[in-house]
Amino acid sequence: MSRRALARVGSRRIATLAALLAFATLAMGAKRPPGLGDVSDVRTWSYPTFTRVVVETTRASRGALRHLAANPAAGRGERLYVDLPGIWVGAGVDPIRVRDGLLDGVRLGQNTPRTTRLVVDLSRYSRHRLFFLSAPHRLVLDVYGPRDGKAGRPPPAVSPPGRKPSPRRSVPVPSMSVGRLPLELRPVQKVVIDPGHGGKDPGAVGLNGLREKDVNLVVAKDLAERLRARGFDTFLTRTGDETLSLEERTARAEGAQGDVFVSIHANAARRRGAHGIETYFLDANHERHALRVAARENGIAPSALDDLQRTLADLRVGEVGSYSQALARAVHPELIRGVKASHGSVRDLGVKRGPFYVLFLSSMPSILVETGFVTNRSDARRLGSRFYRNVLAEHIARGLSRYRSERALQLARDS
Repeated sequence: MSRRALARVGSRRIATLAALLAFATLAMGAKRPPGLGDVSDVRTWSYPTFTRVVVETTRASRGALRHLAANPAAGRGERLYVDLPGIWVGAGVDPIRVRDGLLDGVRLGQNTPRTTRLVVDLSRYSRHRLFFLSAPHRLVLDVYGPRDGKAGRPPPAVSPPGRKPSPRRSVPVPSMSVGRLPLELRPVQKVVIDPGHGGKDPGAVGLNGLREKDVNLVVAKDLAERLRARGFDTFLTRTGDETLSLEERTARAEGAQGDVFVSIHANAARRRGAHGIETYFLDANHERHALRVAARENGIAPSALDDLQRTLADLRVGEVGSYSQALARAVHPELIRGVKASHGSVRDLGVKRGPFYVLFLSSMPSILVETGFVTNRSDARRLGSRFYRNVLAEHIARGLSRYRSERALQLARDS
């Protein structure tokens, strides 16, 4: 054996010994190194075509995800793992049983004194998406694949010791086939509607106590009704005054397997003169104004947008982004025309690009509609009016019908 080969063997042995020493140190109850963050919560959601795993931590940590094939001889199944530097779990977290036909379970343990390892044991696997979000810091892992039909109902999610378990919410999602047409071949039939905020999160609170979450829900429900009358299928991420984290909200949207995603919001500004309607789609680029709106709707400080931009830079948003832009350009002009016809005037703030969590946590063409400013006297009066909200819903529905027709024509030309 050459010296170089011997050196490689020697380095592997040294690395193996170092790992064994690290585990032995932990097993003997070594003290926690200073300056580390903690795992504060672990949550999972299971849907027909994917499972979402969220690990929340008290400080930022990023790591690369690796895929390991099954090794029957060693008794090891197929799995994914991510190492999180600067995070401490000590003796570890009890394994979280998922067993939903896609994931067998989730494990967290101290891989080295300064690194926690997340391991996802797989039953089935096709692909994954990984995000790192802030405020709070969390890892979001989506695992996609055909489920094992023999799997039973998943048990409740488990949180780390010292915290109450996060309840797994049962969300009614229609049964559907796992296989889907590629985006460029897919007709527009199901619209996922997301009434922003809700429950403990009122969103923006404007003049006379007008709450964004209430406006959003009324418009969303009316929109769903009008879309169904036009032959669309619809799914609402919430139908009542419910508190949803952004990762659960978008897990519901993704699980519904919609063809487009429309998030309904109302705007706010310190300057009471700010008013008008604007529509956003996801893009790696953005306008300066979009960052302020994105920070508010994402529930993060403007300083945290650097992390968000880094996440966006790692994503391939080009393909879905072009469809999202076409969706925005179909809906927004129709909405402006409708409000002008019914109310005489409206300030058109345009179609814009913006880094919104609800847009990039969904893999379907997506837009976010800001229907007006609750902090502006004229806009707030309109948003509090049932007639105005009906106009909003009607013309968003017309814009979606226009987009469906445009896609149908495109599909016919390409066939």
